[in-house]
Amino acid sequence: MGNRRLVARGLEQIREVIRHGIPSAGMPSFDLPMTDLNEIATFVHSLNVSAANAKLPGDAAAGDQFFFGKGQCASCHMVAGKGKAIGPDLTNVGRELTVAEIEESLLNPNARITTGYNLVKVELPQGKTLRGFARDRGNFEIQVQDLDGRFHLLRSGQFLSVTEEKESLMPPLQASPEERRDLTAFLSRLVGVKPGTPVVPQTAMPEPIDFSRILHPKEGEWPTYNGNLSANRYSSLEQIHTGNIHKLGLKWEFSIQRFGLEVTPIVVDSIMYVTGANSAFALDAQTGRQLWTFSRPQTPGLWGDGAKGTNRGVAILGDKIFMVTDNAHMLALNRTTGRLVWEMVMPEEPMHYGATSAPLVIKDLVISGVAGADEGIRGFIVAYKADTGELVWRHWTIPKKGEPGYETWKGTDPEFGGGSTWLTGSYDAELDTLFWPTGNPWPDSDDADRAGDNLYTNCILALDPSNGKLKWHFQFTPHDIHDWDSTEPPVLVDTKYRGKQRKLLLHADRNGFFYVLDRRNGEFLLGKQFVQKLTWASGIGPDGRPQVLPANAPPREGAIGCPSVSGATNWMATAFSPVTRLYYVMAQEACKFYSSGPSGWQVKRPKEPGQKFLRALDIETGKVVWEVPQIGPSDTSSGVLATAGRLVFHGMADGSFAAVDARDGKDLWHFQTNQQWKASPMTFMIDGKQHVAITSGPNILCFALTE
Repeated sequence: MGNRRLVARGLEQIREVIRHGIPSAGMPSFDLPMTDLNEIATFVHSLNVSAANAKLPGDAAAGDQFFFGKGQCASCHMVAGKGKAIGPDLTNVGRELTVAEIEESLLNPNARITTGYNLVKVELPQGKTLRGFARDRGNFEIQVQDLDGRFHLLRSGQFLSVTEEKESLMPPLQASPEERRDLTAFLSRLVGVKPGTPVVPQTAMPEPIDFSRILHPKEGEWPTYNGNLSANRYSSLEQIHTGNIHKLGLKWEFSIQRFGLEVTPIVVDSIMYVTGANSAFALDAQTGRQLWTFSRPQTPGLWGDGAKGTNRGVAILGDKIFMVTDNAHMLALNRTTGRLVWEMVMPEEPMHYGATSAPLVIKDLVISGVAGADEGIRGFIVAYKADTGELVWRHWTIPKKGEPGYETWKGTDPEFGGGSTWLTGSYDAELDTLFWPTGNPWPDSDDADRAGDNLYTNCILALDPSNGKLKWHFQFTPHDIHDWDSTEPPVLVDTKYRGKQRKLLLHADRNGFFYVLDRRNGEFLLGKQFVQKLTWASGIGPDGRPQVLPANAPPREGAIGCPSVSGATNWMATAFSPVTRLYYVMAQEACKFYSSGPSGWQVKRPKEPGQKFLRALDIETGKVVWEVPQIGPSDTSSGVLATAGRLVFHGMADGSFAAVDARDGKDLWHFQTNQQWKASPMTFMIDGKQHVAITSGPNILCFALTE
């Protein structure tokens, strides 16, 4: 009775367990007549049926009023974003518990204390004490959530003793039989968050994260995907520098059961948030100890990166964490409990949509894009109210008939024209402009029925973040036939450029050219080749358009073309250092054998393998100032992190995590992980000590200076 593993099982599953037994647990098999088997299975199922599947008497609406009113249940518990996140979230309790378990929890709370909610009293130095829930605990540390919902992450030396309290914080229910009946009926009907349903705005937890902390991060915090809204992976931290980098060592490791993670952690209030496939984790950033986890199964039947479970991270605002799922849903999780508050389906209609990127928070909105252009979609960027999930705007990247840009598609209506938006954008608060990169047109290589520039694919879009309206655009590869998405970081820099103070947008594109734009209006300032192997264009003209060569369209019999399909670079992080005035990018020298045919371009492997290089570019000229050749496979995806300590961190093709001198590329430090890189590094400060973290294979690795 009350078997957690049987609550979610159906009759057929229970019959199979009885018929075949569980040898590993010592349960024998029972060869029973079908009539007896059905009776026993039905009886066992009745003892373990979830409350949601039980037909209970009572007035659920009256129970709702009692929960949020007289019963004061919402003073500790949250339901669908309403209430306080002190105790366990009850949004899905009807599916998680049986009727008997719910009643036992109400009448005798001490008999069923949820894991992570055991009360402790912690003795602190100087005669102070702390009372709260031990969310996690080890021999050398304890993570305590106090009774206001704040986390206290304590290590040896920061506390003297821990006393466990045997009783639940929750008192036994004081209610009439009718009130108890109605409350049980209400709780039994709590079956989780319904996708597409906005929630009522709720008073946030103590010390919520407001937008000012994302726009102007506290020193040492990393509150958004690139650390700041400019998408420039440059940090002003300099405790780790060229003089002491040799003392850098691994401090902790956290493993996620998912190979090839692409997440960049964020760190706020000493808590690190990371993601895997349809999963999120809150960690003590000092130790890597887990505070909570959220997960759901991967969605079957998907295509592309969504099917792989790729996820690059979260955004944060108020009392919520935001992430996307493989099937292009936006989720809001409570950042104290990790439980779902609201869920929105981003696409309007079914296509081959997926989602992989970390969302971006701008003011009171959470914004994201979608993947799937390689299979044919109509790309878009979408914004929701962060507190409620209410849809605010949607900006399509493929125009409809009569809309600007439609005239750049000659042939069949581009209903599934592509234009994915799967990389996180950037934001300029002074201009109040959102910058977002877009991907390739579809079909990727078969362009027989899509003559023209194919707007707004392979672009940077400058949008009004309040309504999603287009201010200006710049297209890097008109009429792309090589799958050269422009989903590379749109880095925003304010600096003197050619003798004049400018607001710049720096962008190294997959097509092999490095661009400098004036982000106030999209004015083209520079387009310079940053790889040697480039055959499709001779340069970028004064108008910003590529000067296309005949090799751009290979003959039927085929020819070598450069860059390769994966591009001269890709989605990995880039950085500009105001100290060295250099722009750092992972470049790839690689080609492919392209041939044309009835079904479009066919891609074959070239005889010569590609090679990766860490390159430093002069933004005034686009020239390569120095480079670090990589030994190993070129299909790795590590970006860079530049710091005021005159360091550039990056993952190398041989599996090493390395740091070089930002001034000349001199090798200073490395740590061998023996993993293929798919993520970019970040840095943060905690307890006055700088850390550097990066995802390596299935692991989050965190480094700090050794004593």
